[in-house]
Amino acid sequence: MKWSRRSVAPLTLVGVIAAAGGAASASVHKVARKADAVASAAATTGRLVPLGAGGTWHLVFNSTFTGSALPRPWTTGWFGSGITAPVQSEELECYSPSQVRLSGGSLDLSLAKSTHTCGGIVRHYTSGMVTTAGRFSFTYGFAEARIYLPPSGHQIADWPAFWTDGRSWPADGEMDILEGLGGAACFHFHDLSGGPGGCARGNYSGWHTYGANWEPGSVTYYYDGRPVGRVTRGVTSAPMYLILNLALDNSYGGTKVAPAQMQVKFVRVWQH
Repeated sequence: MKWSRRSVAPLTLVGVIAAAGGAASASVHKVARKADAVASAAATTGRLVPLGAGGTWHLVFNSTFTGSALPRPWTTGWFGSGITAPVQSEELECYSPSQVRLSGGSLDLSLAKSTHTCGGIVRHYTSGMVTTAGRFSFTYGFAEARIYLPPSGHQIADWPAFWTDGRSWPADGEMDILEGLGGAACFHFHDLSGGPGGCARGNYSGWHTYGANWEPGSVTYYYDGRPVGRVTRGVTSAPMYLILNLALDNSYGGTKVAPAQMQVKFVRVWQH
């Protein structure tokens, strides 16, 4: 999220990788329904497992949003309390706790036309962000979230993201698990040398499950349980914290839609 504005190469659309490295899935929504079935089966057995990744996993972080208040260890805003500035000065929104709500078993991050001053700039939109900075971080493992992304036709609207960041950015790295860039669902891993990654084909607005398996020297990205890409350059090893946000800008995100909403059912992290 932070570095994509500065150093991401032109976006490359990639097909969903099959087990034998074959063609892309014919229907993203069919894959999503299959992912729901797998998740339901796991819930029935009482064992939560990451979609798509084999092996033995131990659940170390399991955040659901079934209550009425934001659960620990999440906090709102970008390194501050109350209304905070966005990650980058060119973003069009301020982040406000008022745009973070829990409703119907989901975390709702809402983008609205509402004028505030943050970071010394008057911005005419307000949105929601939550992070676990200073409260939860992890090194290596599988991070996964079930997310509803705002639509614009058959693409993702605005600039939603599910990502992780090190405390000493960019030296500690940044893992963009899901970033809505130009209407597409994209992934990258940023470090001092750049930000390799790509984008998955298909319409990923609405409900989908996004995950990343962070291992020494590599990150494999999974959308609805299918691997969509792998990064093996510049992968760092410093602890990272979790971030969810819905941003707006004039250059990198999809079509600007306001009001809009990004919803999250759960965020989980497993380790071997």
